[in-house]
Amino acid sequence: MSRPPRLAVRAVILRDDHLLLVNAYAGRTDLWCAPGGGVEPHQSLHDNLHREVMEELGLRINIGETCLVNEFHDPQRDFHQVDIYFRCSVGDQPIAADWTDPEGIVTAHRWVTRDQMRDLRVKPDTLSHVAFDGAVAVYDPLEPILR
Repeated sequence: MSRPPRLAVRAVILRDDHLLLVNAYAGRTDLWCAPGGGVEPHQSLHDNLHREVMEELGLRINIGETCLVNEFHDPQRDFHQVDIYFRCSVGDQPIAADWTDPEGIVTAHRWVTRDQMRDLRVKPDTLSHVAFDGAVAVYDPLEPILR
């Protein structure tokens, strides 16, 4: 019997032509992604995204429009996740140098340009297009998870 897909929310935070990325799978991969995480039942998607970004980076965000729905899965295991991405802003608020994710998942972050992003392993593949080209309502179906 397969598990239902996991639902997650993520923040596309662009400031001064730099996108905020966080490490994924702390200590297990060199993969980077937008901040965010799993949705808890009985909380709105926005409430979940506020919580996740606060946990991972200590930032208060303003949430805008939905810009991307991405699915990824592991065809070798019983794993399927649907991520809903929102455009967000943080103003000039810095990330505290001593901030730590209480769950220990996010251990690094970086602000990257489009050119810098090309040298990193970033998922989903459409994130650069959505962040830097302003694409909206993009659907990125069933991308294989990196192992």
